[in-house]
Amino acid sequence: MRIPVRFQLIWWGLAALVLLVSLWLLGQAVLPFILGAGIAYLLDPLADRLERAGLSRTMAVVVITLAAVLAFVTVVLLIVPLALRQAGALIETAPQMFEQARLFVETRFPALIPDAGQLGQTLNDVTTALREQAGALAGRVLGSVRGFVGTVALLVIVPVVAFYLLLDWDHLVARVDALLPREHAPVIRQLATEIDAALAGFLRGQALVILILGTWYSIMLMLVGLPFGFFIGIMAAVLSFIPYVGVLIGGATAIGVALFSFWGDPVWIGAVIAIFAIGQIVEGNYLQPKIVGHHVGLHPVWLLLALSVFGSLFGFVGLVLAVPMAAALGVLARFLIGRYLASGLYTGESAVPEPAAPLRVELVPLTPETPPGGQGPAA
Repeated sequence: MRIPVRFQLIWWGLAALVLLVSLWLLGQAVLPFILGAGIAYLLDPLADRLERAGLSRTMAVVVITLAAVLAFVTVVLLIVPLALRQAGALIETAPQMFEQARLFVETRFPALIPDAGQLGQTLNDVTTALREQAGALAGRVLGSVRGFVGTVALLVIVPVVAFYLLLDWDHLVARVDALLPREHAPVIRQLATEIDAALAGFLRGQALVILILGTWYSIMLMLVGLPFGFFIGIMAAVLSFIPYVGVLIGGATAIGVALFSFWGDPVWIGAVIAIFAIGQIVEGNYLQPKIVGHHVGLHPVWLLLALSVFGSLFGFVGLVLAVPMAAALGVLARFLIGRYLASGLYTGESAVPEPAAPLRVELVPLTPETPPGGQGPAA
């Protein structure tokens, strides 16, 4: 007997609720396993390519692991210390730059400030507070970052989980596919394929875009001699994960530092502006369309909403899960909209009833021993 759709919805709704509550309760405990699964997911196509090239699955995973460890060590030893030092220096210098900007506005454009005395006192108080808290804030931020990166869970558990999941990824996918409810398996496979296309296209493409932009911004800002240029370039590239946010925040910070450092030398200020203008032009006209593409279905507003909602609900774990959940919810929303457009709620027409099951009639040929009435010869 077929299980009613309402009962199935209740069952799977309860399962989803249990999963969300478990994530909320476990919090940071499951973070290394989520990160490991995400890394395995992103590296699985590379492992498949190495397999097609002739390597065994184990050897392909070993090669990928050694390359990933080498890249991670290089980043930790060369890039992270420099970025952290420049970030701390920028935080400590921010009050001084803010004070100079305030004095410039008061001197050159006094008409813009209706009550210079009261506003000036307020700005002075803000500047003093920033100066007093800058050192402590930098120490807390850098200490938390070092503590987060240096935790044993992230340095040990994540690579181990990623290694074993990547080794058995194809078997895990086949096992999950075998556990799908048979009635809805084709639809679930279709939705999973669309989610994979959206998520993989966005994450892998955006990672390459961030790498290209980070290299461009950081190297060019360092070449023009901009203080904290390396950190500002990396920050702008990472924030470009959300379209237009990286260029706005990174560009505003770079131009502000350039005005503070190169005042009186407009050539270098123009060079900083040109660096971000070129980066934005290349990103918008080549990198995003060619590498990421417009088919992934992750609108910037939708992505911001997912980051805000899942971050507030589940903390850092929610931020990690925000992009996959945004991709999944986007595909499900398009699927439900398609079902709605094909339903009577939209068309106003009643649904065509399903045809009744055919009645099977078995014809038994008559024999001399079986007279017309179905009774055999009397005993």
